[in-house]
Amino acid sequence: MAENGASPRKAPRSPEGVPCWVEAQLSDVGAGKRFYGELFGWEFTGSGSGAPVRALLDGEPVAAMVPKTDGRMPTVWMVYFAADDAGALAARVRAGGGQIVVPPRPTAGMGTTALVADPQGAVFALWETGSDGPSGFSGFGRRHEPGAFAWAELYTRDTEEANTFYGGLFHEALFGADADPDFGRAPVVDVFPAEMPPHFLVHFLTRDCEADLGTVARLGGRVQVPPFETSYGGVAVVTDDQGASFALLQR
Repeated sequence: MAENGASPRKAPRSPEGVPCWVEAQLSDVGAGKRFYGELFGWEFTGSGSGAPVRALLDGEPVAAMVPKTDGRMPTVWMVYFAADDAGALAARVRAGGGQIVVPPRPTAGMGTTALVADPQGAVFALWETGSDGPSGFSGFGRRHEPGAFAWAELYTRDTEEANTFYGGLFHEALFGADADPDFGRAPVVDVFPAEMPPHFLVHFLTRDCEADLGTVARLGGRVQVPPFETSYGGVAVVTDDQGASFALLQR
């Protein structure tokens, strides 16, 4: 969880089970700033010299980048789901057959976070935001805009098991009267080779997918999966110049 930089305007706290933040774990945060700054027009708080940075779009927080403390850690984009009570939600993860990777812990007055995995091994994070704390920071200041988070897709080996697990974990977000979960489930083999492990894929909105694919290539990234159509829009899967996968979504 990135913590550096000036406090942004307080955003409404997300309902439990809704993606509320994304974070890239990178070997070189400075290189990440150059890549995503040019691709999405992000600006940043923090130096990036071995420290976390927060990405801003039009002055509002949209993502974070965190330096990996161990070279063996994966280079990935991580999605955080809002939690009313991170400890209780982590307990429900375990009871549903998932695992606690990093137990709930306070994060510098900004709330409580935990790292967990579902029964098939897909890793995600929980965040009980400190919306009443001095920082006033509770996740995305912008979403569903070009250059900001728009969707998280879980690629899984067993969608029925995934629906049961996440339905029990995030029932109101998925099935409640005001359901707007911003995430879906699909078989791994619909898009990726069968040997790809289950995982969440973070999507950022784009006005022009083809143009952004050209920018990705120019900046040293690559196209992992060419553009294809989904129920929620046109998607292309790419990697940045350090190997972190994400998707471009055009609606």
